[in-house]
Amino acid sequence: MRAFIHEGKAGLDGTRMDDMNIQPPKPDEVQIKVVTAGLNHRDLFVLHRHSPEDPPLVPGSDCAGILSACGSSVEGLEPGMEVIVNPGLGWPEESAAPPEGFEILGFPRNGTFAEYVNVPASCVEPKPPHLSWEEAGVLSLSALTGYRALMTRARIQPGQTILLPGAGSGAVTMMLLFAKKTGCRVIVTSRSEEKRNKALELGADAALDSDGDWNEQLNGEKVDAAVDTVGAATFQKTLDQVKKGGTLVLFGASAGDEVTFNLREFFYGQYNLLGSTMGSHEEFRQMLSFISKNNIHPVVSSVFPLQRAEEALSYLDQGNQFGKVVLRASEEPS
Repeated sequence: MRAFIHEGKAGLDGTRMDDMNIQPPKPDEVQIKVVTAGLNHRDLFVLHRHSPEDPPLVPGSDCAGILSACGSSVEGLEPGMEVIVNPGLGWPEESAAPPEGFEILGFPRNGTFAEYVNVPASCVEPKPPHLSWEEAGVLSLSALTGYRALMTRARIQPGQTILLPGAGSGAVTMMLLFAKKTGCRVIVTSRSEEKRNKALELGADAALDSDGDWNEQLNGEKVDAAVDTVGAATFQKTLDQVKKGGTLVLFGASAGDEVTFNLREFFYGQYNLLGSTMGSHEEFRQMLSFISKNNIHPVVSSVFPLQRAEEALSYLDQGNQFGKVVLRASEEPS
């Protein structure tokens, strides 16, 4: 099979398309013929976390495809089924935090940027029939992460106002759709006027210029909850817009890992500061049910063939996309 491989050098300089042997699935695994795979910023980070001295790695966490083989102990699944993969491995039930041994597909285990991938049967679910192959292939990581952050951690309720910095990312576009379907007022931010306008078209109630004074743009309005996926660059501005007793959920730190803030103001304000990452398979199923019930479709920005994966990752790294970037590994089944 053809696969996109990282080896020998850090970053994109260590990537190439190459041939790999197709391995049979282990007893508890299934083999998937990948139709589409989705890109995430995690894939860019993996190209630097994966040591050049380590064996070749196939990155990629998201995919949708056709079951091509099932391990000897797999029940309830059979070749030919259209499926979607939960890239969170080893977190079956909702809990306060991931259990020991939790991993995300694509590092250290080989991932989805290939014509075939083997995954535990326990992380496979039927492809939602209302989604196209492109939409299904990009859904899992960003939608599951956003769903847990909003529903499990922030516990958003109808009528609340939610702030989502960083309009344009796959996670933020999914959270915008989730929050609107829950009955919330949603405010987003972006430096890009084009992205602000697209977010408004998608249903956002207000879109702030990230470089401006957020409090001034909101006329002093405070929000019930915020989910910051950006990191240090927006942390304080986001916290400043949360009302006393409100909640700030954090995941992602593409714009810096470390922040300082005023502890006295924080505890006098009775704020809730919560971390979040990915989600359990129980929440994955809840998310799939939610998007099916509410006819939610991920926003797809661009589609690249698998052999142009390096170009697709460069495009993602530039940050100009609104929504998700797709790799097509094979043709849709007729």
